[in-house]
Formats: sequence, structure tokens, C-alpha cells
Amino acid sequence: MKVAAYCRVSTDSKDQANSFENQQQYFREYIRRQPDWELYEIYADEGITGTSTKKRLAFNHMIADAKLGRFDRIITKEVSRFARNTIDALQYTRELKALGIGVLFMNDGIDTMEPDAELRLSIMGSIAQEESRKTSSRVKWGQMRRMEQGVVFGRSLLGYDVKNGKISVNPEGAEIVRLIFHKYIHERKGTVTIAKELREAGYKTLTGSIMWRNTVILKILRNEKYCGDLCQKKTITPDYLTHQKKYNHGEEEMVYLRNHHEPIVSRELWEKAQQEIARRDLDGTCKTGHGSRYPLSGKIKCSACGKSFVSRNRKRRDGSKYRTWRCATTAELGKRHVDTTGNEVGCDVGYQIRDDVGMEIVRQSVKMLKLDREAVVRNITRIVTNVIQAEQANNQDSVENLKKQLEQTEDKKKKVLDAFFAESISKKDLKLMNAEYNKKIEELTVQITVAEKKMHFHYEISDREKEVQQTIRNIVYCKTANNEANTNIFYSNLLEQITVFPDKRMEVSLKLLPTKWLYVMRTLREFRKDGMDKIPNHKMESAATDNNTTPVP
Repeated sequence: MKVAAYCRVSTDSKDQANSFENQQQYFREYIRRQPDWELYEIYADEGITGTSTKKRLAFNHMIADAKLGRFDRIITKEVSRFARNTIDALQYTRELKALGIGVLFMNDGIDTMEPDAELRLSIMGSIAQEESRKTSSRVKWGQMRRMEQGVVFGRSLLGYDVKNGKISVNPEGAEIVRLIFHKYIHERKGTVTIAKELREAGYKTLTGSIMWRNTVILKILRNEKYCGDLCQKKTITPDYLTHQKKYNHGEEEMVYLRNHHEPIVSRELWEKAQQEIARRDLDGTCKTGHGSRYPLSGKIKCSACGKSFVSRNRKRRDGSKYRTWRCATTAELGKRHVDTTGNEVGCDVGYQIRDDVGMEIVRQSVKMLKLDREAVVRNITRIVTNVIQAEQANNQDSVENLKKQLEQTEDKKKKVLDAFFAESISKKDLKLMNAEYNKKIEELTVQITVAEKKMHFHYEISDREKEVQQTIRNIVYCKTANNEANTNIFYSNLLEQITVFPDKRMEVSLKLLPTKWLYVMRTLREFRKDGMDKIPNHKMESAATDNNTTPVP
């Protein structure tokens, strides 16, 4: 019988390293003593968490070999070494059992080929999973207390070195930071221009690259650490099983400490930078992109460099404004060229697309579809009314969730007092934590009051359904006179992507449809060159690229 062994340790400490070697040696000796067994391979993951199998390369390699029938049995120390996630433990042992491969958990005395093994495995797996949850909770609580005491979690950044929980100024990087703030505030330069000047001057980023980006400049200008403050828990790990990080949008308390460390720029200068960022963004001149701010945001892609197009506001001679879209690489670095330091930068797609032209080609593409528009109206109306009804039901859940958060916060406040009497924390820490929890309790109380008022406000669906249906019909039938914004959102939701090519071709893809439409942008000068007196009605030429569709003039 060919036997595989699996072992894992979760840290890289010396004690764990010794355990790691001892585990492997033990398995070799154990298999050698069994007369009918032959060691196939020892699969070992070192310094890897057990709560998820995604990053455990050796484990995944073992499962792949099992599916290829390369061994007959797996031995491992215990359930917690194999998986601390009950679902994973059951899933993989069932999958292996179906292949005729049993797993022997030696310390737990469980052989998955025995009749009662799954029940015993479920109990042991649940215990291991609960232990992981408790450990995660303890670690989070400990980290929170250390953050409140000023210990820095995270990596070094431009201008600061972070080591052993302390932050100190890096003089070389600090000079670059000061230069960025000076250029932005005193020289009134944009982030794109600053990035270009730093690149051409040979300044290096934290990673040692000279390829500065406007987004990097903006992050530096927004970072509160540069004025001496410390904000932690900007990202959180909500699920201790998946370990996936996400931005903290209020799900957990952040820790903000003023005047925590030596500043690189004055607070006055930093605050001016925040005001200037807000002003430029309102004016449409902050060169940072707008996420999903406009219907075409993120929908126009450059075929040459793969970047999204970003919006820019332009002025006509009469003072009126209009929006255009341009490749992000071109907007930042210009057309493809070799800069003064010998780097090849920029992009070949150098022209701009007016926002109204972009929306028009989407409208034309949608008009060419053979849609049962009344069916679309009925379906969307049904979805909207269902959403309204669901929102009413969710209000009840929201109130209950807020009350649960309030109860947990009050419980935390009591535990802080217990910790003080047990002399685990100082009086200063007690006051600091009480202030934070009191603030949270006050916020939650206000939120509960607002949510309860919403819960008593009911929409009369039958009275509003006709109004909702008419609004949707106007959008679907392109009646945009008084509803242009909603209509543009409707088209944006149908649009998958506009791909822009260097030769002024634009390919339109709609969601869930194989058909693509190809448009060519031409200027008035180009039309006159071809002997035409005026631009056609739609100001563009188009052709469907699907074989089943007749080309459109």
C-alpha cells in the first residue's frame, strides 16, 4: 500500500521549525514500521494557515496526486493540521473516500474509511474551527488595544520606516514627500505633472522604481501620517476562514491618534492639500479618474495599453463646458515616446472622445437590437417593486443588527472596566477606551432611531406601480426629454465595454450579447476631403461585426 503523509506548521518560528522536521521524521519512521506500507511522499506546508486550503500548495498538490491514483492512503497528525475549517475537512475526506483513499488522523484516532468517521470528524473539525475563531478574536482584541496605545501595524512608506511597531522619519524619502506637497500647493501643479517631473528628475518610489503615477502622488497627498497623525484599521479581515482583506467602510472601529509621531509636513500644509484636492475634484481638474461617477466611467478601454479612459472637463469658446474621455496612460504620460531618462513611456491612442459621442454610439447600438421592449418594461417594473418591498423587510433586519451592535459595544465597555479592576490596563487607557465606546454608543443610538422611523414608513406599491412603470417605459423607449440622467444610466448598465483603437475605430460590446458594433470617428475636415459637404446625421459610421447582422450605414 502506497501511503502519503501530510504535515503543516502555521508559523516560521524556530520552535515550529523543529516541530516541522520532527513531524516529517516521525512519519518516515512510522510508515517504515508498517510491513505492508510504502512511503510515497511527505507533503509539507510551512508557515501557512490552516483555516483555508487556497494557499497551501503542498496540500493542493497532494489532492491532485490523489485524483491521479498515485497513493492509497494519507496519514496526518490531527484534524487541526489537516484543516481548521470543518467544511474543507469534510469536503476533502469525502472526495478522497470516493476515490478509495482513506485519511488516518493519528492523534485523534479517526480513520475516514470507518463507518462513524464522518460524525467524529465533524465534531473534531468543529472544535478546531471554533478554536481558530477564538484565537482570531483574541488576536484582534489584542491588536486593537496595542493600536490604541500607539503601536504601528503595517509596512514602511515613502518618508517613514516602520520597525517593531514604531515609525521614524526616513530623511531621503521625507525630502521627496515635502517636494510633492510644495509642487501641489505652492506651485499649483497637478498630480500628473508632478509624477512626470519626478520621473524625469530620476527620483525613485518606495519600491525603487522611477515610474511615478498620478495615483501614487494622490495617495501621498491624502495620507494623514505625513502631518503626524496615525489612522489604523483602514482595511479589515471580516472572515477568519478566508483571510481576505477589504476596505473598512465603518464595519469596524478605526483607531485615529493625533500628533502620534514626527510630521514631515506641517498640519496646515496637509489640510491645505485636502482642501485643494476637494476643490480640483469638484472642478473636474483632479487627474484621478472618477470611479463610477459617470455612465461611461470604466467602460472605455484602450486597445494599446489596456488602461481605462479617464474624463476631463473642457471649455468652449463661449465658456460652456463639455466632457471628454482620454486614455489614462496618454493623459498622464503623453503619446508614446522615449523620455529624457531613456524610458519608453506613453500610449499610441492619443485622441479624445467627447462624452456625448460616446453615449450616442451606445444608443445607436441599442436601437439596432430587436428587443421586446414591453417585456423589458414589465420585467424591470417587477424587479423595482420587489426591491422596494425587500427594502421594507430589510429595515427590520437593520434595526435588529444595530441593536445587536449597541449591545456588543456596551458589553465591550463593561469588559474594559473589568480589565481596569484586574489591573490589566491603566487608568489612562480606561478613559481613552470609555470615550471611544461612549461615542460609538451615541452614534448607534441615533442610527437606531432613524432606522425605526424608516421602518414605520410604508410605500403604497399599488399606487406607485404605474408611475414606476411609466418612468421605466420612457427610459427603454429612449424618451430622454426630462429623464436624460436615468436614461444614460440605463444605457451604461447595458454597455459591457467600448474598445478604442489607434486608428479611431471603436468597438462596442453589450452585456450578454455576441454581437459587436464597430464605429469609425471622422472629423469634418476628413468628410470634406472625401467630397462631402456635411457630416451625416449620427456624425459617425458604424457596422455590426456579427455575421448574422446586416451592416448599418
